[in-house]
Amino acid sequence: MSEVNHFLERRNALMQSMAAGVAIIPTAPEAMRNRDSHYPYRSDSYFYYLTGFTEPEAVLLLIAGNEPKSVLFCRDKDLEREIWDGFRHGPDGARERFGFDEAYSITRLDELVPGFMANQPRLFYSFGADAHWDGRIAGWLNQVRAQGRSGVSAPAEMADPRVLLDEMRLFKSGVEQEAMRRAADISVEAHKQAMRTVRPGMMEYEIEAALLHQFYRHGSRSPAYSSIVAGGANACVLHYVENNQRLHDGDLLLIDAGCELECYASDITRTFPVNGCFSPAQKDIYELVLAAQQAAIARIRPGSHWNEPHEAALDVLIRGFIDFGLCKGSHDSVLESGDYRRFYMHRTGHWLGLDVHDAGEYKQSDGSWRVLQPGMTLTVEPGCYIRPADDVPRAFWNIGVRIEDDALVTADGCEIMTAGAPKTVAEIENLMAAAK
Repeated sequence: MSEVNHFLERRNALMQSMAAGVAIIPTAPEAMRNRDSHYPYRSDSYFYYLTGFTEPEAVLLLIAGNEPKSVLFCRDKDLEREIWDGFRHGPDGARERFGFDEAYSITRLDELVPGFMANQPRLFYSFGADAHWDGRIAGWLNQVRAQGRSGVSAPAEMADPRVLLDEMRLFKSGVEQEAMRRAADISVEAHKQAMRTVRPGMMEYEIEAALLHQFYRHGSRSPAYSSIVAGGANACVLHYVENNQRLHDGDLLLIDAGCELECYASDITRTFPVNGCFSPAQKDIYELVLAAQQAAIARIRPGSHWNEPHEAALDVLIRGFIDFGLCKGSHDSVLESGDYRRFYMHRTGHWLGLDVHDAGEYKQSDGSWRVLQPGMTLTVEPGCYIRPADDVPRAFWNIGVRIEDDALVTADGCEIMTAGAPKTVAEIENLMAAAK
């Protein structure tokens, strides 16, 4: 299947689900970093999912009904601006390259969109997502309503296209799965390189640089999210991103980092000793978290509900917390009281795809957990974070461990796309020893 075909198929599938009406889906705006410099541009995920078009200043219209069609508004072809900013497809080039039925200059948006909205029964637009576009859409609606005496009607119903798109995005096609495998492979190599590189006395940002080097040299142009490179006590801060502290002999290093490739995210966490050897206490906690992850992975299969992997991981962690003296009482009492949340305060996974926390509902309309089906992709990431406290054995102070992999639900279980990143104690220590 060509690149154009799978975007075209998604547009057609969405229009079929719409039945009748017009959808308006703008891409993300450019963002200023400072004065006259922009942040690196990244398309809106919904827009990209339907178009494959990565230029800024673009809007997609889909008109569903008896004669469905897709319409793109984008920047004009401008050879002078291309000297400064690079290649532009222009409307004609974009229509031919990406298979749109029609394409127009973005400068004609206000002129043409009210006509596309006229006499449509339903408007699909994500009100509340962007105040600028909310105002612009409202203005176009008012223009159409003002023509009421001429027999022109405005859409009488409003719907959020994300409801339909989220369900579509939840199931990854073969093309998407392959992109995610390649992103995972790059990130696996980055984590292995971090294990080979680290030495006591280095700075966290030096290890972050090693990760980025691997991302870029293998074709990824950016991380999928801000990398967490957290040594020692910093590993007990879930969203630590400063990455500016020195790494000490005897500490663990927690790295949560993944690259983005063709807009698809990978998401891996590995935890390993800065000096290459786990202490007994570190090994105890690490192997507890690993056992929890293995229990969770065993529950990722068609027919399991979303919460089953979390429940399996939590069961293992609670029993370990009691055994190590971190929690007091029976398993059921610790679960009911929530005492375990001192050491494990997040859930065991999230959907993964174009966004690192990807689109898709976790519960069904009746409030029950979503059932896993082939083609869904998710992370599995139990952890344990132990801050110093009078009632916590000192040997465990400042130990933070998380182990995260990316799973694809298959017909008979799951594929761990990030399995190449070492995660047993022996695998990690052997790799690090070989690099010394």
